[in-house]
Amino acid sequence: MSYTLGEAAKATGRSKATIHRAIQSHKISAAKDESTGSWLIEAAELHRVFPPVSLERQQNSDMRRSETADETALRLRLDELRQERDRERADKDAVIDDLRRRLDASDEERRKVQAQLTALLTDQREAETPARRSWWRFAKR
Repeated sequence: MSYTLGEAAKATGRSKATIHRAIQSHKISAAKDESTGSWLIEAAELHRVFPPVSLERQQNSDMRRSETADETALRLRLDELRQERDRERADKDAVIDDLRRRLDASDEERRKVQAQLTALLTDQREAETPARRSWWRFAKR
């Protein structure tokens, strides 16, 4: 029975790169298929260097791969949530800046109106007419 590189990796629980390095360093003998260009590795030769993986361990490995896919999906969701949170923060900061600007403008307007009212009240006090003289002072002359 011959394995391809991917099948050999699954059968031993190693990566394809590890199996390929073993072939290149002549730890494992393998033949290259001329039609497909893939490596063909005899089972006895492969398991001479790398022990076979038990069925239970292979299933656990498959489960870890699916967990990895789940983790990838969770990471993508987490990134989406972070981007959404950043957008919401930016919106919140924009609203706060707008409200501060409005508050500053209303305070400035209030100060101007207060200054105008103060000036009007001051002007009215200065513009009061002098007390009237009585008529008999004019008569003595």
